[in-house]
Amino acid sequence: MSEGLSDPKAMRALAHPARLMILNQLGIEGSATATEVAEIAGITPSAASYHLRMLAKYGFVEDAPPRGDGRERLWKPADAPISIASIPGDQPDVRDAKLSLMLAFRRDANEAADRALAQVERESSDWRDATRFSRTRIRVDAEELARLSESIEKLIEPYVARHRDEKDAPSGARVAEVQLNLFPVAKRSAQGLPTEDHDAAR
Repeated sequence: MSEGLSDPKAMRALAHPARLMILNQLGIEGSATATEVAEIAGITPSAASYHLRMLAKYGFVEDAPPRGDGRERLWKPADAPISIASIPGDQPDVRDAKLSLMLAFRRDANEAADRALAQVERESSDWRDATRFSRTRIRVDAEELARLSESIEKLIEPYVARHRDEKDAPSGARVAEVQLNLFPVAKRSAQGLPTEDHDAAR
């Protein structure tokens, strides 16, 4: 299994909120210009160009084949998947950069889920019925958890937006999101008993 990203500069570069939005949009569109991703990220085209160049510097995006007259520069996500793994021998700067990037990923994912939840009632009944927000506690060893992750990823793979062209999807298909988190539950610290029973005093 790949150990994933290890360059602290690359991870800090990717952790920028606008760059994550740009990379997510390219993952949906396949390719886009700086002007096209700028609108999604809420930044100027010149700022988008700068962020795209920074993403390209660290290998997260690359030039895409031109369209039309070829005057506009197109960008696409790099083929290599982005992964982060905590390694026991990580130096402090690498460990800190990995944590910052994972937290940035989580914030971005939480914001996407919050937006979906806020408008779920405005969706049609079939999309409401298909939407799921759930948590399930399971009992596994580390090998089983790793196998479960691989099985879920294989199940999702045929539907990944950047690899599935619109013409190959059913009529009415939309971009949806799967958020997958598999982790050993960290024990919650005991909060302690309250010093006073406020309800009883009323």
